[in-house]
Amino acid sequence: WHWGHESEEAYHELVTQGQKKLADLMHAMRSFLGTNDMMAYLTMMAIRLVEMRRVLKSTGSIYLHCDPKASHYLKLFLDAIFGYKNFLNEIVWCYRQGGRGNRVFPRKHDIIFWYSKGVNYYFDPDNIRIPYHGTGGYVSTGRNIVGGKEYWLNPKGKIPEDWWDIPALTPTDKERLGYPTQKPESLLERIIYSSSKEGDVVMDPFCGCGTTLSVSERLNRKWIGIDITHLAITLMKHRLEDTFGFEMAPYDVMGDPKDISGAKALAEHDRYQFEWWALGKVSARPAQDKKKGADSGVDGYLYFLDDNSGQPKKIIIQVKSGNVKRGDIATLKGDMEREKAVIGAFLTLSEPTRPMKEEAAAAGIYTSKHFLRKRYPKLQILTIEDILDGKQIEFPRVAAEITFKKAVRKRKKKEEQDQIEF
Repeated sequence: WHWGHESEEAYHELVTQGQKKLADLMHAMRSFLGTNDMMAYLTMMAIRLVEMRRVLKSTGSIYLHCDPKASHYLKLFLDAIFGYKNFLNEIVWCYRQGGRGNRVFPRKHDIIFWYSKGVNYYFDPDNIRIPYHGTGGYVSTGRNIVGGKEYWLNPKGKIPEDWWDIPALTPTDKERLGYPTQKPESLLERIIYSSSKEGDVVMDPFCGCGTTLSVSERLNRKWIGIDITHLAITLMKHRLEDTFGFEMAPYDVMGDPKDISGAKALAEHDRYQFEWWALGKVSARPAQDKKKGADSGVDGYLYFLDDNSGQPKKIIIQVKSGNVKRGDIATLKGDMEREKAVIGAFLTLSEPTRPMKEEAAAAGIYTSKHFLRKRYPKLQILTIEDILDGKQIEFPRVAAEITFKKAVRKRKKKEEQDQIEF
């Protein structure tokens, strides 16, 4: 986050239209920090926290995860917006993963602030399973099995303390999907179980790769996920489909272009977001997850297996939102050779010219030795209008498509039903 026009606009709105306590705090923090990156981050968070409180039900809770660089500042903003009397816990999330520090004590915890909107907040700590380390059992409600003997901790089970020993995700963890800030599902389970009932709505306004959404779906909660990038939206779609398959309930994606005018508007507003959106529409992974500098010619990748070698075949993709010409196709041909890609795809917002189509046709045909009856153009041009109409890149789709790491398949929690007496 960097201080700029957007930060200045948000700051002006908060100090002129917000509540007095928050306005006073904003002014004091700006005097203390100045207009640096931290102040830009805090301003961004403050204006969103105001909206989160506005939409929160009277029985609702908010959990804010942060690291020590900003936690002491954020607690001041939470006190100003939610009221210091509605502060419930500072939860310490402990984990053992990671290396040692040579100049500092190794950092092995994060902070989670828990606030309510009022005194009528929902809380059910007895619905949480807590791992009982060293035995393989669980401390939970009622009767427990640990090491083959039954015992009772207490009639309702052990209430977790305000420090949570929950392993963080390792690079090789089966839950890991490649998203840098991904959280373990067990962390979200504990939060969702303790502060919501089945059928309640859980909202994550910074949902990344969708861990909160996946856990909420599995535990039969309704959910709303918000993220600023179309890359995150693509990851969420794949995750929900891979995790639940046919059990996945229908959901709507808002803010996604639904027609050509919407696609053009997105391209004019932010060409990088347009690029990520277009790649998501053909199930491709971006070449890199952040804004790039010089154009390398390759914007995205698809991978598939169509033989027994175990070596994935590569499809490279280029996305264009402006004027296009024959030379773009010739360049993509060269990129295919350099990248050793068997197929290249050119996604364009503008209509391709006839010379472009001729250049693409001259690239030839790809044929898989295991699917000899299928022939696929080595260089394919798809317009955004084609994609919105359902057209996709042609390749052996009956083979294994391995572009995204697949989420582990899980079953949804069986919904609780009232007992029927006859």
